[in-house]
Amino acid sequence: MNPLLQRLQPYPFERLRALTAGITPNAAKPPINVSIGEPKHPTPQLVLDALARGATSGLANYPTTAGSPALRETIANWLRRRHALAALDAATQVLPVLGSREALFAFGQTVIDGSRVGATVVVPNPFYQIYEGAALLAGARTWCVNADAQAGFAHDWTAVPDDVWTRTQLLYVCSPDNPTGRVIGQDEWRQLFALSDRYGFVIASDECYSENYFDEAAPPLGALAAAQALGRDGYPRLVVFGSLSKRSNAPGLRSGYVAGDAALIKAFLQYRTYHGSAMSGAVAAASIAAWNDEEHVVRNRAEYAAKFARLAPQVAQALTCEMPQAAFYLWARTPGDDAAFARRLLVEENVAVLPGSYLARDAHGVNPGAGRVRIALVPDLAQCTEAVERIVACARRC
Repeated sequence: MNPLLQRLQPYPFERLRALTAGITPNAAKPPINVSIGEPKHPTPQLVLDALARGATSGLANYPTTAGSPALRETIANWLRRRHALAALDAATQVLPVLGSREALFAFGQTVIDGSRVGATVVVPNPFYQIYEGAALLAGARTWCVNADAQAGFAHDWTAVPDDVWTRTQLLYVCSPDNPTGRVIGQDEWRQLFALSDRYGFVIASDECYSENYFDEAAPPLGALAAAQALGRDGYPRLVVFGSLSKRSNAPGLRSGYVAGDAALIKAFLQYRTYHGSAMSGAVAAASIAAWNDEEHVVRNRAEYAAKFARLAPQVAQALTCEMPQAAFYLWARTPGDDAAFARRLLVEENVAVLPGSYLARDAHGVNPGAGRVRIALVPDLAQCTEAVERIVACARRC
């Protein structure tokens, strides 16, 4: 067996299952799961129709790893519209992928040289555990940059020592952030690009929540737009990852994109050719339909905005939390230990949330997720309202 597998830590939901194993939730109350960020709003009919139309076509042919020109052009067009990009070449700077999760992992295998002494990947903390797994299985180590609650969950990139940046090959960032909902601004992007220029590392920007925001007049800034504003033609050492899972309520479609530096996209395509990651024609057809339509995305945002406007203040009455800039999570402080609160909440109220410490690592003397839970407001308004009422009731008894 690959010995690097021994370096992996249990996935957050594996830890949650272990935490709650053997307990009996309150059977008098129906279960509500707000622990996982799996969209529950209906998948748009136009996506389902396109998927059905393509279900029986193209099965006699292998799909290409690079994806169809039509899909790549559709994704490129969407990125140009969404981020007001003057230039993005569909043929050399865009790749379709089977959801952002597999791409974020596979990209690490492409760019990390684990044979280099001290090979390092810098990650935010808390973080999406795929970043860590990608680093470890490529033979690298991780360096965590803790989110600072006192600074709006910002990351102090200047706190990373020079010798760490010197051996860093890859930086993962997430904007909008999971779990805090924070969005990286232009000044911070300028800082990150300057660090990349100085030390030569690649930036992988996870933007799978980019379309889940609350103000139609203020969409989150993306890394490609930030690079363009700074005159970084060609997006040197930068790739971004996006997905239809959250944007179009289609997590089971497994469809997303990678876009950015043409040299990195070329290398990633080579890796993926051997990896065997090709999108079926039916999924490609459904993806084209989804990327070409914004009406369902606007409706989706409106539904989330209504839930957050109503429920975030209610949660804040019992658990300290702030309205996120984007994404669909409340990052709430617990009365005492986060895992103990999550367990008690399931026992007493039959509501599942995710302990914040499971999303982070002990780093620099602290676990920045400790004492918090992530509440995913993904079910419909009625279920989310009921979940919040139960969470508040449990918190007030603690």
